[in-house]
Amino acid sequence: MAASAPTKSDHPMPAQPGVRKPAKKQAAKRYRPFAVGQASWYGDAFDGKQTASGEPYDMYELTAAHRTLPMGSWVKVTNLRNHLWVLVRINDRGPVPEDRIIDLSYSAARMIRMSGSGLARVRLDLVKAPPQDSEVAMLETGR
Repeated sequence: MAASAPTKSDHPMPAQPGVRKPAKKQAAKRYRPFAVGQASWYGDAFDGKQTASGEPYDMYELTAAHRTLPMGSWVKVTNLRNHLWVLVRINDRGPVPEDRIIDLSYSAARMIRMSGSGLARVRLDLVKAPPQDSEVAMLETGR
């Protein structure tokens, strides 16, 4: 039995061979940080005291206090003066002064070079997943 030749209906041809329709243009989404404002830091006066999460405050860990973010959230904090940034985990509530948006641990503040002045204008960006241990080590050592 001989095979029949394929017909047009078996293999429909595109209207213009080799030409694809351009992708639909989508409106560009503007990126906006979670918050921009004044940051402060807290240190040895609170070291070892219980945080709102129940863990003891360790001024040498990369943690922070925020009024509303869920405990355990990760936030990228960028110093807008020098563009240095650090990833911190929210483990406490605060800061107490209403004009500040975040209270960093001593080590976090030191990493973005704000520990001398005590205050800095920062941008906060939410980080969806916690960093891996190797990523944290790289950030802490710069390697």
